[in-house]
Amino acid sequence: MKSYDVVVIGGGPAGLASALAAERHGAETLIIERENALGGILKQCIHDGFGLVRFKEKLSGPEYAERFTEELEGKKIDVKLLSFVTEIRKNGKFYLSVVSREGIEEIEAKAVVLATGCRERTAKQVSIHGTRPAGVFTAGTAQRYVNIEGFMPTKRCVILGSGDIGLIMARRITLEGGVVLGVYEAKSTPSGLTRNIHQCLYDYDIPLHLSSTVTRVFGEGRLEGVEVAKVDEKMRPLPGTEERIDCDALILSVGLIPENELAEKLSVSSDPRSKGATCDGQMMTDVGGVFTCGNATHVNDLVDYVSESGEIAGKNAALYDGKNAKYAFVRPDDNLLYVVPQRLNLSADNSETVIYFRSKEVRGKSVVTVKADGKTVLQKKYPFLRPPEMERIKADFSSFPLKENSVVEITVEEG
Repeated sequence: MKSYDVVVIGGGPAGLASALAAERHGAETLIIERENALGGILKQCIHDGFGLVRFKEKLSGPEYAERFTEELEGKKIDVKLLSFVTEIRKNGKFYLSVVSREGIEEIEAKAVVLATGCRERTAKQVSIHGTRPAGVFTAGTAQRYVNIEGFMPTKRCVILGSGDIGLIMARRITLEGGVVLGVYEAKSTPSGLTRNIHQCLYDYDIPLHLSSTVTRVFGEGRLEGVEVAKVDEKMRPLPGTEERIDCDALILSVGLIPENELAEKLSVSSDPRSKGATCDGQMMTDVGGVFTCGNATHVNDLVDYVSESGEIAGKNAALYDGKNAKYAFVRPDDNLLYVVPQRLNLSADNSETVIYFRSKEVRGKSVVTVKADGKTVLQKKYPFLRPPEMERIKADFSSFPLKENSVVEITVEEG
């Protein structure tokens, strides 16, 4: 049985950053990746805009991933491609059952980093009625067809949802000669980043229909059309507003869900707000030695922050000593959709704790306040807050004598 200090599950941007950070801190490290190449979703994201925070330049997805894969060369990091973890058990150390081209093998690890990313919601998860014809794709699948496989999946399509991948695919399909008849969003505000709304839709005269959704699909062998309708404030279709649109494809961009099946097998607690595993400021879950990062923890807007959380997880996985921890707990108010981390390890260095959060609603001038047992740690002003745009702050708790079960409150008020 091969033994490692740290096993990273997932070879995307979070996993790559995590493995490199673990190796830098002296850990013998293994990356397990289910695809035939490292890089994760970045391999098919050929548009630019990656790396602005981390590298201060515009990179495409493959270029961003290459910065990390090049750094792997010469490092004490093993990589297993086309490999799947089917089971994880903890008995002092961790024991992973891995299926690969070599067959089934057992791997032992002192610590495990879950960098498993996220998955897209499907048509059935948003309750679209009708038949099941070909031509209904998630935005990520359509992106792979065009950018990796070299196939054009549509000539005339409708896009449901204004998530960032859908917006980017609206532009990509237009550039490849297809026609995007419209982007339909059930919410009253767009779900994607403001820059993508402008650069992918407005710049290409692609119509955006808010408070509207797709209610039905038509077609037997192949999609022939969709029915769209206006919705009320509770996103219920309004009778009498139905309209049929003839098209050959429906592309779904209706949200991402953190991939946490392996975390569930380890009985890691999840956060109903973020839909990912709960963690502390060192990205360790409530199961000692199990760390989480990237989109497996919460869905990030920018890959730069995916890499940042990967580095935090990898470093602390390498330094994990197996001791039980005591925690203070982070409590967001009702104006926040979620906050990560959900607790603070009192025995760890919390002087530069990175806090990620999203507003629950669109807000104007706002003030975010972080308090520890009622004492203000920091305040930060924002000109506006939007749910699609994740925010990030750094807090220094070293001057605040937190105790076990202390409460760190994070609140949002009008500025």
